[in-house]
Amino acid sequence: MSACVPARTTDANHTERTHPPHSPPPSGPRRPRIASADVSAAVAVFLIALPLSLGIALATGAPLQAGLVAAAVGGLVAGRIGGSPLQVSGPAAGLTVVTADLIQQYGWRTTCAITVLAGLAQLGLGCLRVARGALAVSPAIVHGMLAGIGVTIAVAQLHIVLGGTPQSSVPDNLRALPSQLADLHPAALFVSLLTLTLLLLWPRLPGRAGLLLHKIPAALVAVAGATAIAAAAGLVLPKVDLPSWRNHALAGLPEGPVLGLVAAVLTTTLVCSVQSLLGAVAVDKLASARPGGARVARSDLDRELLGQGAANIVSGSLGGLPVAGVAVRSSANVHAGAVSRNSTMLHGVLVVAAALLMVPLLEFIPLASLAALVMAVGIQMVSLHHIRTVTRHREVLVYAVTTLGVVSFGVLEGVALGIAVAVGVALHRLTRTRITHELEEGVHHVHVRGQLTFLAVPRLSRALHLVPQGSHAVVALDGSFMDHAAYETLQDWQSTHTAQGGTVEITGRRSGVRIAEPSALASAHLTDVDAGADGASEAHCRCRPWTAWRNHQCERPSLLPAGDRRPDPADATGGGSGADGANGGSGANGGSGVDGTRGTAASRTAAHRTGAGGKDAAAGAGGTDPTRAPEPDRDGANAGAGAGAGSGGSQLVRGISTFQRYTAPLVRGELARLAREGQRPAQLFLTCADSRVVTSMITSSGPGDLFVVRNVGNLVPPPGAESGDDSVAAAIEYAVEVLAVRSITVCGHSGCGAMQALLDSGPGGGAGTPLRRWLRHGQPSLERLGAGSAVPPRLTGRTPADAVERLCLTNVVQQLEHLRAHDCVARALKDGALELHGLYFHVGEAQTYLLTERDEETVFDRVRAVDLAM
Repeated sequence: MSACVPARTTDANHTERTHPPHSPPPSGPRRPRIASADVSAAVAVFLIALPLSLGIALATGAPLQAGLVAAAVGGLVAGRIGGSPLQVSGPAAGLTVVTADLIQQYGWRTTCAITVLAGLAQLGLGCLRVARGALAVSPAIVHGMLAGIGVTIAVAQLHIVLGGTPQSSVPDNLRALPSQLADLHPAALFVSLLTLTLLLLWPRLPGRAGLLLHKIPAALVAVAGATAIAAAAGLVLPKVDLPSWRNHALAGLPEGPVLGLVAAVLTTTLVCSVQSLLGAVAVDKLASARPGGARVARSDLDRELLGQGAANIVSGSLGGLPVAGVAVRSSANVHAGAVSRNSTMLHGVLVVAAALLMVPLLEFIPLASLAALVMAVGIQMVSLHHIRTVTRHREVLVYAVTTLGVVSFGVLEGVALGIAVAVGVALHRLTRTRITHELEEGVHHVHVRGQLTFLAVPRLSRALHLVPQGSHAVVALDGSFMDHAAYETLQDWQSTHTAQGGTVEITGRRSGVRIAEPSALASAHLTDVDAGADGASEAHCRCRPWTAWRNHQCERPSLLPAGDRRPDPADATGGGSGADGANGGSGANGGSGVDGTRGTAASRTAAHRTGAGGKDAAAGAGGTDPTRAPEPDRDGANAGAGAGAGSGGSQLVRGISTFQRYTAPLVRGELARLAREGQRPAQLFLTCADSRVVTSMITSSGPGDLFVVRNVGNLVPPPGAESGDDSVAAAIEYAVEVLAVRSITVCGHSGCGAMQALLDSGPGGGAGTPLRRWLRHGQPSLERLGAGSAVPPRLTGRTPADAVERLCLTNVVQQLEHLRAHDCVARALKDGALELHGLYFHVGEAQTYLLTERDEETVFDRVRAVDLAM
């Protein structure tokens, strides 16, 4: 098989359907059916693509028909072959500057040939399967490139808006602007301002009429409205001129210096590929965030590169502009409800029809109106959201240099400058290491902040030699990398210091790096940097993040008698970390803390060690592990005996102490901000009180994200139900009315004891105890399961394992119905301010399933890992 042919992906959960063996075969191939959602989405995208394609062609200086050719080819070829089903391809504003420079330098026919060669280069890259590597380009560079292109477009189109002719570069356009302002053309300026006004005000029309009219794209309304008013007023303006297709110029042989042509091909390939691949990733995120609806397969980036390459070959051969994935049209396609690639292809068919049948109407459009539309698109490419993002990640320098480079020198030069600055910033961060030495209560603390490389070894050595002989030292490594030179320096110092009677404790948030113990004590034993182990007294700790208290079994070596070992100061804090007592996580709710990586790692920093209770200090709330005989503790106490070291109270105290020592410093700033601003959760998360369901862990959330309500069986009593407890209804009302949450999730889980109790009691179970009275709210779920009137919910790819799992799934669906019956929820749903979700967490699989409606079935789909590259 050729490497260029994308491998056909198979879904492990997909079941092939065949006709029964004793029934006649199907009568024949089914006619392809196009979903109504795809038809309406195609029309919406077509109405946006038509004026934009003409405007982008105008901005590049290409024949206006070239924009229509690129739009049609992008829809039909890239839509059919590409790997992103919902991404719409066509002439992109991000390619305007590149194409305009090529046309000026080489002419139109050679530019078409360059487009064909760029398509061949994209095919080669797709065959090499390097598409994912293109995402390694810093987002700051990509956003800076698009911002620079947007500035270039806006400045150039401003001259046409004012009734003049743009120059070849931004500096030239800026220098010519005063003379252009002195020579205004009132008719062109009027039409341009009218277009911009309609473009800005149309999406802001209030009321129900506004909601209906918003379905008509603002770009179409702006151009059509300005055209109609200009025609009615009899304004004399340059208008769209579409010559006969018989005179349309096709690609010719490339003419020019070889190096210049190679650079042009590489530039076009780079911009087309990066914009298309990043657009495909963004479309995946938009599609996955849509509430309900059909699920769409994730993009195959290598196949998308092949599709874009094929589209550029066809477009260039037919005399069209370069093709790339387009953000505006793609987002419109997703928001219009498209469910397959049929919408993209149908939009291409509509463009072909318009190019052949609507030429007389298109020639009424004033060029000033198209220029104003493209200028608005260019201004929108300078995104304030992107600027805030790069500022937050301290990459504003890379963004600014790339933007100024593109504006001043060109796209390729600007991107090269951005890459050089990004590399310089990365090297600066790698070499920027702060090493401090402090003395606190007789303990010498050496704190290393940043990456520990050979460049920092002299400063590390100076700080370590400030620690006197025979003293207790704590070395805190606050970084994610240590090279061999730094490792040997730290190891040699540790061996020397411990041999002279001192003790060393190495702590940090770094995984996978270990420092050898002194050979005089135990040359074969290792201490884990993450575990914060004492090099003279503690072996490698095998604890992992999110381990429960009872798994904190970090053994001590038996090389020295108990009386000869120094007490470990961390023993008093050896429980789990995190405020959720049932779980050893980190963060305010036992979750991800302020930063998921930081919080989790902090929970490992000297946190997963047992205290004075010995090896198995948490084998239960009040006893030892029943599966093995008790063994004497090395400190003279037996683990978990009665209310000893392994008791629940001691575990809780150690867990809280560890939180205060290691996790609290990491989350203190974020919690202080939340304390000032108050809580603003976006989600009400209603789940079971089961100790195995850790909400912040399975949602990767932190302080302030979730408003959590937990009860036995994740039940939502319906309004008016006989109950002496209104706490759930009160929490729902508070979340919706006061906190204004945007989403409510009901989460069930496998092995739910409440559902087992419901099954055991049967319909109309007794209500003699508080628990029985509470479980009466689950009776509708039991009745729904036994009714058989509807298809029972199922998991993706398999049926529920047993009756308890069936009831768990049914209960989630039933409790969502109870939610809808609450007045505050019903009002918010009606206003479109709230959405409901069902979730099922399988504890044994550590897998979440999201409730979806599919072909009149209630299905819990597996939630897979999403791509976070963009």
